[in-house]
Amino acid sequence: MSSALACLTPDGVSAYLAAARFLGKMGRGAEPMLAFLQDWPDIARVVGEDALPDVMACAQTINRSPNGKAIAPFIASLAPIATSLRDRSGLAQYLALVGDFLQRTTGSIHGIHTTFASPGLPEFFRQTPLLYNELSQEGVSRWVDYGIRNYGTHPERQREYFNLLTPDSRAVFQRERPGTRFAEHERAFAGTLQALWRDECPIYAFSTLNNGEHDALAPLQPYYDGNGLHLPDLYRDRTGIGGMDRYRIALAHMAAHRRWSRAIIADNFSPAQRYAIETFEDARVDCLTIQTYPGLRPLLLALHPKPRENACDEKQQSAVRHRLALLSRALLDPNHGYRNADILDFAAQFRAALAQGVSGTRDMADLAIRFVAKTRRQSDQLPNVHFDDTHIDYRDDNRHLWIFIEEGDEETAFDHQPQPTQTAEAAGLPPRLYPEWDYASQSYRPDWVSVYESLQPAGNASYIDHLLEKHATLAKRLQRLLEQLKPQNKTRIRYQEDGSELDLDIALRALVDYRSGNTPDPRINMSHESDSRDIAVLLLLDLSASLNEKSAGHERSLLALSQEAVSLLGWATDRLGDALAIAGFQSNTRHEVHYRHIKGYSENWDDNVKSRLAGLEAGYSTRMGAAMRHAAHYLDNRKEDKKLMLILTDGEPADIDAHDPKMLIADAHKAVQELELRGIYSYCINLDARADNYVGDIFGSHYMVIDNVERLPERLPLLFMALTR
Repeated sequence: MSSALACLTPDGVSAYLAAARFLGKMGRGAEPMLAFLQDWPDIARVVGEDALPDVMACAQTINRSPNGKAIAPFIASLAPIATSLRDRSGLAQYLALVGDFLQRTTGSIHGIHTTFASPGLPEFFRQTPLLYNELSQEGVSRWVDYGIRNYGTHPERQREYFNLLTPDSRAVFQRERPGTRFAEHERAFAGTLQALWRDECPIYAFSTLNNGEHDALAPLQPYYDGNGLHLPDLYRDRTGIGGMDRYRIALAHMAAHRRWSRAIIADNFSPAQRYAIETFEDARVDCLTIQTYPGLRPLLLALHPKPRENACDEKQQSAVRHRLALLSRALLDPNHGYRNADILDFAAQFRAALAQGVSGTRDMADLAIRFVAKTRRQSDQLPNVHFDDTHIDYRDDNRHLWIFIEEGDEETAFDHQPQPTQTAEAAGLPPRLYPEWDYASQSYRPDWVSVYESLQPAGNASYIDHLLEKHATLAKRLQRLLEQLKPQNKTRIRYQEDGSELDLDIALRALVDYRSGNTPDPRINMSHESDSRDIAVLLLLDLSASLNEKSAGHERSLLALSQEAVSLLGWATDRLGDALAIAGFQSNTRHEVHYRHIKGYSENWDDNVKSRLAGLEAGYSTRMGAAMRHAAHYLDNRKEDKKLMLILTDGEPADIDAHDPKMLIADAHKAVQELELRGIYSYCINLDARADNYVGDIFGSHYMVIDNVERLPERLPLLFMALTR
């Protein structure tokens, strides 16, 4: 009551007590009233006491509906988010969101009156502290709207969504968080690690969601272990440093540890000594990083806190963290400005050790032990620890520095420990995440599909040569057509030092310059080139398990026929000089879509490409939309005027985790629309006799159904020529 009297006017106190009495008479137990009495004074300081009628009106609306049990969570949700709401207008937006949520998710009988409580409303109230701490008001609204649209009629799924338990709930939440997301730059980080540090260690993200799994106040630090490097899934801009730069510094710090640090036995040191050793070693690898890449100095100094020298009262607080934070800053920044004699002494010793060029983790341990012995105070044992400006969040938790000897295994402590072997997935490129279209809600499911790309394993190139010999007669017919398609016009390229013939005009001018005493232009030759067909083509092959089936009345599988057709197409485009890439795809749920490179644009039609084509194996399912989106970014990078994506498939899009057969068909159609907006023309060649029932829903009129699959080797090259004429 004292806090209410301190911050509320007399009228505000009267309204406060009246509201508490009303909540007590609702018949919902004492919890809503007690929560209100405790929290409202603090809420009123932020949003103003005149917002109380709006809050009580919302509480009455909830009470008049079947959602009476949600009143206590509603009242309890206000205090944690008051700071995020900022003022009465922010509170008004929140209350409007609650009202909309209530209306859209409370069940009714034939739409006449509300009967069933909203399944997700109590869960939403419980998650509001996290939501408003991480998202903007608009972000929370979009997250709520997605859940209601997709799970409005599924009570159990709705509860799971608003409790942040479903993958799409977390994905939408992650999409709405402001900052730089790890998933969007994962490949760039892997490239940076390989290019700057010659390190191919896998990089993973860990979740920074405080969803009851750990202390919400505990700082989440990068770390690395036997599985790889681990970075937060999101970094916000801070102290004028962007999220990408924060990622780069955290990655550089761990890479520096991997290059220069060595693990030592931890059992010989006290906790304070270990903390000091970590401080010296962190500073050492940071300094070595700056020596290697001087451009990182401003970023490191900007991200390192600069604690005030006299900020900690050592008589009242434990100053261990504060003292080591001062030391860490002094070790990195020669212009630190500190006057503490011990800090200056050990900073000088540290720089002397670095200047010798032979310093190591053991040298830092010796320095740290001397520092702790010289600077420890009786007050270091106090439970009240000074934490302000002591957390250096780009540094990892240093678990890699320590070897702990358990009782009973001293004799094996120094045995060679086998390194865990990488799985094929970990050894390859990290996955790219793509959205997937949900036709039921008319919205994208963000980061829904994981696409793994790899180079197709090689087979026997002579198998493809045998197929081409088998179709020698067809190849001759195609050759005559190819001659007609080849560009006939010639373009003269002048001013070349090496060319096919002399350019007389330029040569005479150079002769005049020579006889006049001037330096002649050596570019006196020219050559001729044919005007090339300005087109880039990407052939996407469906490699699902159904390709193993044999065509009706024949012994050859659909996969073998596809290999024959693609062989002829590859041979034809090589003759034409068109830019052609070939890839295959197959899926095993949304978590595992495989995209296999068979031929790149820069590769010639040679034995390497033929061997990959010969090594094709069919399996799994057909998640076509994700494969098309992934293939499109390779066409996006081409400079040709015309861009064509050919999809060769034997059935409709499907996967074992897609229970609605229309879902992946609608997603593939959406992918076709996306490609069209990007200037990419898509065309489907379908080998399914029943394709007319669905293929038009995906590609419109841009498709061909080949009923007699034995003619595929003939039809595919001819179709290509017709489309690119």
